[in-house]
Amino acid sequence: MKIILALTVYSVVSMTALTSYAQTSNDAAVQACQSTGLIALKQRAPEITDLVLDMETLAVSAADTKVEDVAVKTVIMGDAYIARGGQTGKPDRFVCLIGDKGKVLLTFFTAQ
Repeated sequence: MKIILALTVYSVVSMTALTSYAQTSNDAAVQACQSTGLIALKQRAPEITDLVLDMETLAVSAADTKVEDVAVKTVIMGDAYIARGGQTGKPDRFVCLIGDKGKVLLTFFTAQ
């Protein structure tokens, strides 16, 4: 279900994205996605110790779209390094959807 939702949202957002802007590690949207992503990953695999978003690959796009009746205001996509026991491997692709009031709706990771 999450994969279908992610693919649907990706398709809709890529057609309706309004703007992209440069991001920094102290960007509130990026921080929200990083922290909620790490929490979600740790729930599934406790050996995960950190999540590092590659700022050079991140695209932060303002959006004005919906998935069913849920508003999507920001989409963040890029590379993320998942640390297990202090070691990181190849980057995973990372997608994060943010709704009204900065609420993180979805974090999604997939191996490249």
